[in-house]
Amino acid sequence: MDWYLGVLKKYTEFKGRARRTEYWMFVLFNIIISVVLSIIDRVIGTPEMGLGILGTLYALAVLLPSLAVGVRRLHDTGRSGWWLLIGLIPCIGFIVLIIFTVQDSQAGDNQYGPNPKATPA
Repeated sequence: MDWYLGVLKKYTEFKGRARRTEYWMFVLFNIIISVVLSIIDRVIGTPEMGLGILGTLYALAVLLPSLAVGVRRLHDTGRSGWWLLIGLIPCIGFIVLIIFTVQDSQAGDNQYGPNPKATPA
């Protein structure tokens, strides 16, 4: 939970680097929260197709933190945050982004800052 809250505290911080753990724990908690909100939306009777009101509000609330942690994760691998736009390409873009985000950190400092593995989490 600390990883998730840590990303939310860096709400719009696009500079720096993010470790794999920080990124993937944030993704995991987003999925869990989205599933729970989807169940609640179904129980209270929101439309069956698409997101319900709670899911939509949550998605909007975490849009900027999601983009920011994605950019920082790409920075950690030595890539520009603009690589996130490759996700707009159907299928292939999503696969490329997953490959980029599962790669290990670039060793040592890079143009985006010091290696986060060198500092305690």
